[in-house]
Amino acid sequence: MPTVTKATSRGRRRKVIFHHNTRQTEHAPRNQDDESTLSVNPKTQQLGRTRAGVHDMASELARSSVPALFRSLPRIQDALATETSIVQEETVQACLPYLTATDGFSQDLSEFGLPRLEREKHIAFLQASLEALPGKFVAYDASRPWIVYWALNGLTLLGSDISQYRQGVIDTFSASQNSDGGFGGGFGQLSHCAASYAAILCLSMVGGREALDLIDRRALWKWLGRLKQKDGGFAVVQGGEVDVRGSYCALVMISLLCLPLDLAHDAPARQFGQTSLLDGLPQWLSRCQTFEGGIACAPNTEAHGAYAFLAIASLCILGDPRETLPKYLDCELLTSWISSRQYGPEGGFAGRTNKLVDTCYSHWIGGCWPMIEVAMDKTTRGIEDRMSSFARHESDTSILNTPAHSLYHREGLIRYILCCCQAESGGLRDKPGKHADAYHSCYALTGLSSAQHRSHFAVTSDLAKGPLECAFGWSPIENPYDDDEMDIKQICDLEDIVEPIHPIFVIPYTAVEHTRSFFSSKAGF
Repeated sequence: MPTVTKATSRGRRRKVIFHHNTRQTEHAPRNQDDESTLSVNPKTQQLGRTRAGVHDMASELARSSVPALFRSLPRIQDALATETSIVQEETVQACLPYLTATDGFSQDLSEFGLPRLEREKHIAFLQASLEALPGKFVAYDASRPWIVYWALNGLTLLGSDISQYRQGVIDTFSASQNSDGGFGGGFGQLSHCAASYAAILCLSMVGGREALDLIDRRALWKWLGRLKQKDGGFAVVQGGEVDVRGSYCALVMISLLCLPLDLAHDAPARQFGQTSLLDGLPQWLSRCQTFEGGIACAPNTEAHGAYAFLAIASLCILGDPRETLPKYLDCELLTSWISSRQYGPEGGFAGRTNKLVDTCYSHWIGGCWPMIEVAMDKTTRGIEDRMSSFARHESDTSILNTPAHSLYHREGLIRYILCCCQAESGGLRDKPGKHADAYHSCYALTGLSSAQHRSHFAVTSDLAKGPLECAFGWSPIENPYDDDEMDIKQICDLEDIVEPIHPIFVIPYTAVEHTRSFFSSKAGF
């Protein structure tokens, strides 16, 4: 019989504790009158004890497979207590019971000490996000394209068919597309790069001629030309802020929709000598890297995980990552900063220096690694040799259980997502104590996909024919766990693996291929 109790941690979460009839706990004190009033068959009682014992042994065996790194406090801790260190300690204490499946937790664990992916619950949660929402969500009206994208992308990652939403997506975005070609958050709202990016990805995911023909490519091309800035970057809205969001969203739309690279004759940037949408863009992105090694939203601001992903992905669209990343970024410093964002024992990523883990950075930080690993392939091998040498001198090699050719701890990220971030009622959350939402569900699943799968990058003769073609040189590696040369460690059962995702466009590979094929076959607009 499940008993619902409130935890004593600051997060005030609720948890379900299952008690066996033969076990006495403080949450379910034995009633002294039970033995005198209930008649129990001795054979039945013995069978119950045997089953309970087997369950306990299986659970204990699963828990013992959890590496030491995720079962204890960090080996090095700062003795100086600050507001930041106190909150960090509270977060660790909130995560440890989930990571170790202790303190009353008795969920069904795999042989790797992981809870199952609650696939059906998450599907139901995301489907509900696409239905009529309560009145309080009116504050999120401008984020409507994003809510649709988060839900659809999360559903595809979970293997759910989204074709039923095709007409609803078409109706929604036909109303929010403006005459200038861009999409607003809703009907009558200003065209915005972020809203346009999300809307176009949604139309790409549901696919079909009617959905893709909805996009006014000529007007969109002219609108993007008006967002082009004299310093090389893009504004997110006319007269608005200039940051890497505008650059990434513009590049995704330009490449995916096969838009011309020449600026329209009336584009303001032509007054400053620019002739192409790409003029000065990689140089501008380079100036966004900070002294820490991370990447900021714009030059001379703070490094942030989401902006790192956007800038790195932008450079991977602009050319071969093995050339563009080392040319425009200090990759060693960038790798140092990004690797410092993964924490133990949590296993998840934080978005900035001295911030807490948050499952959305499973994508924003975790999604950087496929691109960086391609760019730093030779350097990576040298790092692995040094780590292997160091591991031989360590008594607890589980702490250094980072697979070869991988610059981050995939297992740690998977454990954080599955252990700490699945809400009991469905959906995924920031961390224990937080509520699930479509945003964190989408990017937790995206990060999980990146950690569970491998992407292959290769430039073919077809891709080398024109600019931006390198964005389409990525493909998923089939059955990476069966390849002896692959380094990825399988710690999830097959039923807990999600679908692969394109590392640049962050939608399914098939959606990218179909959209590109559709528009590349068109002659002009």
